[in-house]
Amino acid sequence: MESFSDLIKLRRSMRRFTEEELTQEQVVALMKAALMAPSSKRSTPWQFIVVDDKELLLQLSLCKAQGSQFLADAPLAVVVAADPLASDVWIEDASIAAIYVQLQAEDLGLGSCWVQVRERYTQTGIPSDDYVHNVLNLPLQLQTVCIIAVGHKGMERKPFNEEFLQWEKIHLNRYQEGGQE
Repeated sequence: MESFSDLIKLRRSMRRFTEEELTQEQVVALMKAALMAPSSKRSTPWQFIVVDDKELLLQLSLCKAQGSQFLADAPLAVVVAADPLASDVWIEDASIAAIYVQLQAEDLGLGSCWVQVRERYTQTGIPSDDYVHNVLNLPLQLQTVCIIAVGHKGMERKPFNEEFLQWEKIHLNRYQEGGQE
């Protein structure tokens, strides 16, 4: 990886992984990145639950009606939760930490994918956060924001194509319909 620009072009959501496990060094690097993420007033409201147990990964794969099933085949999942009483911007703080995990995964040559938990529901209508609480025995005050699946890439994805950048979403000084003129 030559630069941050390369990193963000190459990082694509990966929903297929090989069976190869992550090394302890890789897991430590991912968690260091999470713990180095900025937080408002350095409140660090987040907690990270690292899951590599196959049965727990299978259970977590059922946390949503759609879009979480691939967790069952991931070698590792990082559950990102936070304490709303520790910070009024706990969602933002936890989200930044989660993307740090994803960027570190890409820098290590690993794939990752965000599984939204907050404000989602299981197939049977249970709030996804409640489901994750029950599976992982999380303390009541913690709220789950997302789960990041991580593993060795099981498919090829092309880098982000800059031709698809939506420059009309950029505005200079004031909002202008249709973007910058």
